[in-house]
This record gives sequence, structure tokens and C-alpha cells, in this order.
Amino acid sequence: MAKALEDVTILDFSHLLQGPFATQLLGDLGANIIKVERPGQGDLFRTLTFNNQWVGGSESPNFLAWNRNKRSIAVDLKAPEAKDVLYRLAETADVVVQNFRPGVLAKLGFGYEDFRRVNPRIIYCSGSGYGQDGPYVDRPGQDMLIQGLTGLAAATGRGDGPPVPVGAGFADQIGAMNMVYGILGSLYWRERSGKGQEIQVDLMSGLLAHQGQEMLAALNFGRDFVRPKSGIGHPGMDAPFGVYPTSDGWVTIAMSPFARLVGVLGDDSLLAYDDPKLLFDKRDEIWERIAALTRTWTTQELLEAMLAVDIWCGQVQTHSQVKDDPQVRHMGTLQSYEHPRAGTVQVVGPAVRFSETPAGIERPAPLVGEHSVEILREAGFRADEIEALLSSRAIAQVE
Repeated sequence: MAKALEDVTILDFSHLLQGPFATQLLGDLGANIIKVERPGQGDLFRTLTFNNQWVGGSESPNFLAWNRNKRSIAVDLKAPEAKDVLYRLAETADVVVQNFRPGVLAKLGFGYEDFRRVNPRIIYCSGSGYGQDGPYVDRPGQDMLIQGLTGLAAATGRGDGPPVPVGAGFADQIGAMNMVYGILGSLYWRERSGKGQEIQVDLMSGLLAHQGQEMLAALNFGRDFVRPKSGIGHPGMDAPFGVYPTSDGWVTIAMSPFARLVGVLGDDSLLAYDDPKLLFDKRDEIWERIAALTRTWTTQELLEAMLAVDIWCGQVQTHSQVKDDPQVRHMGTLQSYEHPRAGTVQVVGPAVRFSETPAGIERPAPLVGEHSVEILREAGFRADEIEALLSSRAIAQVE
């Protein structure tokens, strides 16, 4: 079937998580992603992993997670020949994506103005931690640091403990979604105007925007939420909203009529708290009372009892348990691809479904420079030019 972005070519200079996730999403929709990597090491994420464990014994799960549906060309950006190679690729490209520190690519001759001279229709998307200038411009824009700076960590965790970062690269992934949002909007604008443009995405602004209701409350009420000391799930919420223990695990209980929950748990003395002010002011005390009761149930028994009376609830699962979740299996969310070194790699597939232009996994994450020669041939480089570039080490093939 046709792919929604099959006529879009993207020069992807990005590394680590934010940019690569954005271009992977576009690649899932059929875009031709040309990943520009430095010879040898390539994307820094190729060298990072969890617990010193490697997929297939050699490949980084961090890299494999964000780089399917791409081809890799290995280019030494400091080599004199690099401009000729990349400007020729840019002549027929639609989008450039990069998340180097502000100003780094421009100093090398690969900024927006450089590519716009080659191709006035180019869309140039830059990702950063804190924007392109300002007092934080030279700070490292790492995900956990952004979570701390924007209030997310301070709003997460129990009130008698430290601030807690989210257990995933949340700021980077929000940044990736904002990149995709900007790129798709710009492609549509170009179809109408014939003009390219520059897009700037930063992690700090993105994470603040995705805490819109919390920020609005703090700005307009003139005070911060106070984290509860119990398992209440949000600093602005009252009981019973939160996470509760069972005899064999944990469950979540969201917004539900308090009296209905009390009916399931079978302790009518809790009804004394059934008042909006008390449910907030006494939320830690209420959580302890409810938790003492939920601990006497198995997870499955409690879920069945609550779902039977339409209480909003669910089980708490680990990442490993998610693979056996019946809804996840039904949706076919978890997929796999074959990698030349790692073998069969299990992954989370595209999350958006299209009736006419389905997203899909057509390529594994590439090896460094795996497609250097192929990409140059497609761009019209002659065999002797390619051989000269390889000999000068301006470009490299897979080792």
C-alpha cells in the first residue's frame, strides 16, 4: 500500500533520542530517512546501553529503539568534501533535522541559511534543550535535567521523599512529537506557499506545554501543589485517585464515586470522608485506610469487583508483563524486525493506524555507513567520485 510520506526525503543529522525518535516516526510513514553519522562510532546512542547488556551481544537497545526505517551514510563533517556531498543530497531533500548544541552545525557550514541557499524549499528543524540562545544555551539539555527544571520531578513522588523523575525519556519524546508536529505543518504550508522554513523545538518549552493544567493552576492560584505522602497519584487530586497494594501486586484507581468504591471494599465507616473538602484534606489518611482493605484482595479479584460497578481502575504492570497483556496482544502493538547483527529484535510498533497509508517497519536500524554508497549512487554521484570519497575518508562504509 501507499505510504503517506513516501515522497519526502529527510537528511537526519540527529543523535541520541529526541531527533532520532522524530525521524523514526516519519520513517514509519514512508519518508526516506538518510541518517548522517560520523564514521566509526556513529550516533552516540550506539555506545550506550542499560546494565551493560547488548541486543544480540553487540547492539545498543537505546539505538535500536529509535532508528528503524532509516539508511545510514557515514560522513566526516569536517572533511573538505563533506559540503559537496551533503549539499548535493540537500538539493532534492525536503527536510533537515538536527539536535546538535546551538550553533555547532552552522559553524561547520550546515545551518539553515547554508541549506536554504542550496534548496530554498528546505524545511530545517532544530532540536535543543533550552532554545537557541539565552542564559541556559550552553547547558547540557538532558531529559532528567529538564524534568527537574520544569517542575515535573518536583510534582512526582511522595511528599516525604525526594522529587522523582519519570521512568522514561519523557522530555525527549515530547520533543520528538513536537518536531513531527512542526515538520508536518511545514510540509503542508510548503504545498500551499512553495516556501520552506526553519523550525526550532526545545525540550524545556515542550515539557512545560505538556504540563499545561499544572502550570495554569500554579500561575493562577499563586501556589504549588503539595505532594501527598501516600500513593495518591497526582499532587492536585483528592482521594481515592492513586495506586494501591493488593495481596499480589498493585492496582490504580482513578476518578470514581467514592461511595461506590466503599461499597466494593465493604467498610461503611469510610463514608464519613465522602465530602469534597475531606477527600482532599484527609487524602493521605484515606489512602492508608483504603490500602489496608485492598491488601486483603488479589489483584484480579479486586479488579473484577470494581469493574463490575464501573469504577475506573486497572492493574499495575511491569514492562515485561505488558507483552502478555491481552489488549496489547489484540492490537498487535509489539512487533519485531531482523537485524544483521542483533538477530530478531522485538520492538513497539507504530502507534497510529491509517486506513489507506499504513505505517510500518520496512527496515531495521542501520549499521554505521551501511548505505553510504547506495545513497550517493541515488544522488547521482559517479563511481569514480564515490571511490575518491571513500579513499579520502570523507565518507565511510559499514565496517
